[in-house]
Amino acid sequence: MSDRLSESEEQAWRSWIMATRKLYAHLGQEIQDEFGLPMGDYEILVRLSEGPDQRLRMSELAKITLASRSRLTHQIDRMEKAGLVRREANPDDRRGLFAVLTDSGLRTLNEAAPFHVEGVRRNVFDILTPEELATVARVSEKVNRHLDGER
Repeated sequence: MSDRLSESEEQAWRSWIMATRKLYAHLGQEIQDEFGLPMGDYEILVRLSEGPDQRLRMSELAKITLASRSRLTHQIDRMEKAGLVRREANPDDRRGLFAVLTDSGLRTLNEAAPFHVEGVRRNVFDILTPEELATVARVSEKVNRHLDGER
């Protein structure tokens, strides 16, 4: 096995990395400008809204947002001060905490979500053919399964 990528591998790799970074930054800037909401906060609001009773264990939230526990703790501290989330003790595990979506957090999410969806649609779905979209989905799912240890 070569210690270098082929020219086509290098081009594909760099294009993928740049596209995903630019897209995340662009969508993040849009939601920040419109709602004063960092993209990471938006993702947490979405994840909490999808959790049972709009809550998730902090450890689970860190795992699904790919955040370190210390980084997530600081982020939740800030979001809690803004009234978007609150922490609750886990009655089944005294050491564990839940992050819980507040009514204010849900309102913020409900206001921001259509705007975010429009940005995703405009910058991804509107420019890809159905065949390209299917390929992107298959490739992304395959890489995710591999990184999750599945085959």
